[in-house]
Amino acid sequence: MTGLSTRAIGRAAVRGELASIALPRFFEAGFDNVTFDDLATAAGVSRSTFLRYFGTKEDVVLFAFDPLGDAMSAALASRPAAEDEWTALRRAVDPAVALLTREPDDGLTLLRLVWTTPALWGRLHEKQASWRPALADRLAERSGDGAVSPLALRTRVMAALGCLMVAFDSWVNDNGRDDLDALTDATFAALASIPSYHQVNGRPS
Repeated sequence: MTGLSTRAIGRAAVRGELASIALPRFFEAGFDNVTFDDLATAAGVSRSTFLRYFGTKEDVVLFAFDPLGDAMSAALASRPAAEDEWTALRRAVDPAVALLTREPDDGLTLLRLVWTTPALWGRLHEKQASWRPALADRLAERSGDGAVSPLALRTRVMAALGCLMVAFDSWVNDNGRDDLDALTDATFAALASIPSYHQVNGRPS
């Protein structure tokens, strides 16, 4: 596996630093009221320099979510082979839960900003879509190549990510009163408890 180049590591570090400086501006003033000029001034760099690292304001706010695709794919790949698929998918989204609960107040503020800004909401769902292929590939590896149809694999991954988004939504709506990890458990449990089509129709599953 090829590691990151020193240049790529340096670029990621600069992007992380710029995002950490920018986020408080968005939290204080609101997404639509902050310009790239504002962000550049806060960071002490030129507007053109800031734009070399982030092409859109959405990318700045959602920078923290960028590593999640690889992190969740790795988490799923690390699950025991004997573990049931739905439990493995639940544990695969742990990196997303951990990202927001590491500093719960900051995580909730970030998620609330995303939930109340249509442009950010849409961009997060684009990111979510980009996470699906790798997760489906990991599921295929667990089940044996060709053992489960690609349609079924994509459906299961999308359902798991949907459960995560519902947990996020509940966390925002209750203003962080409930534990996000527990909310995520509950959303996965809600789907796990639905009878299968064959059970409903009186046939062996």
